[in-house]
Amino acid sequence: MNTPFKDGFAPVSEEITAFDLDVTGRIPAELNGRYLRNGPNPLSLDDPSAGHLFFGEGMVHGVRLRDGRAEWYRNRWVRSARVAGRLGEDPRPGPVHAGLDFSANTHVIGLGGRTFATVEAGALPYELGYELDTIGACDFGGGLPGGFAAHTHLDPVTGELHALAYFFGWDHHQHLVLDPKGVVQRVTDIPVADQPMVHDFALTERFVVIYDLPVTFSLAHAERGDRLPYAWNDDHPARIGLMSRESGDVRWVDAPPCWVFHTLNAYDDGDEVVVDVVSYPKGFVDARLDLGGPPALDRWRIDLTTGRVGQARLDDRPQEFPRMDERRTGRPYRYGYTAVTRELVDVVGGGVAGELEDLADDAFGNTLIKHDLRRGTQESRELGRGAYVGEPVFVGAGEAEDDGYVLSFVNNPARGAADLVILSAQDFTGEPVATVHLPARVPLGFHGSWIAD
Repeated sequence: MNTPFKDGFAPVSEEITAFDLDVTGRIPAELNGRYLRNGPNPLSLDDPSAGHLFFGEGMVHGVRLRDGRAEWYRNRWVRSARVAGRLGEDPRPGPVHAGLDFSANTHVIGLGGRTFATVEAGALPYELGYELDTIGACDFGGGLPGGFAAHTHLDPVTGELHALAYFFGWDHHQHLVLDPKGVVQRVTDIPVADQPMVHDFALTERFVVIYDLPVTFSLAHAERGDRLPYAWNDDHPARIGLMSRESGDVRWVDAPPCWVFHTLNAYDDGDEVVVDVVSYPKGFVDARLDLGGPPALDRWRIDLTTGRVGQARLDDRPQEFPRMDERRTGRPYRYGYTAVTRELVDVVGGGVAGELEDLADDAFGNTLIKHDLRRGTQESRELGRGAYVGEPVFVGAGEAEDDGYVLSFVNNPARGAADLVILSAQDFTGEPVATVHLPARVPLGFHGSWIAD
């Protein structure tokens, strides 16, 4: 059978549990918790979702670290009703929004001692148990009027978890605030035109920063059968919304036309708001991923007096999956981490948006970057040919901003399996502090979290 996947993205076909994993080096004793990462993993290569970058049932991969040991590795599909049925299991209980029961495949977060797999565009998150079993779909005790969001941002001072939900059936975005126990405290509808996609947003001490960019729901692409009917829309002006966290009022300013999947961080700077993002010249041109141009790391400065947005290029190398010390979310910061990517024209071949027929094995590259934003310098850490490095997640160990570790799943072509690589953030180009050898491949996927015990 012809498969649209090459090695990096090829799904795994079974769930595995392994204990007492082999380790090279020494796992820092302060790392007690779970490193979890989510991503699409189709149940079968015959499924229609198997050839699309954004579809495929969610599978969460996890490694449990404690007292300097790698106690276990698990990978588990997120049991939507369809997945449970295909696996011969009873469906899990839980609500469904607008008939969208989707096996959440984009992110996995911890909140209030619970674990949630998340996805955007109208579907609800799924709650997982500590060992990654699926508990069921969750609307936080009835607090969600609709779906949730793939990306959330936790205010490290207030403990509030912020999210920005969207759905093609709405004429608004929805800002949601949850308390540290997972109770929805505020819901604010933000009117928008054209049903735009909003994958991520930003948070500062004063504002929720909303990206209203020219990628909108396209009825024409829906009618032609595109599975993700969002497309670049030249008639939809780019703008940035600054929603006051105090009053809920939104001020809109014109923005440079572009597309943004991910935020690195944002913060208030006197009469300006600074927003660091990975931006593309365009996105979803003709509902495809391969026509918008390569991503780069940019800084926006939004002048609150004039309403003007200044843009500066921080690093022009194609890169994605920006992360930072989330103890500084919404505050001035110095360091960020990204993964080198190739231009999507090299990642995604012709055909429908996100199709994987010509997906390159080195699509995610083999290099992580540490950005010193104060000095304007970068350090690059290469992890070997064919490494397929995933998102770098920072875990703090001391008070200094880069006193901690950077964790990432890395393909090990010599073993035909993956490693969890633990780097010292302060010795970023040095040898890994520890390498946890997993018993199986971890396909390239999306986002993850360190969830401390």
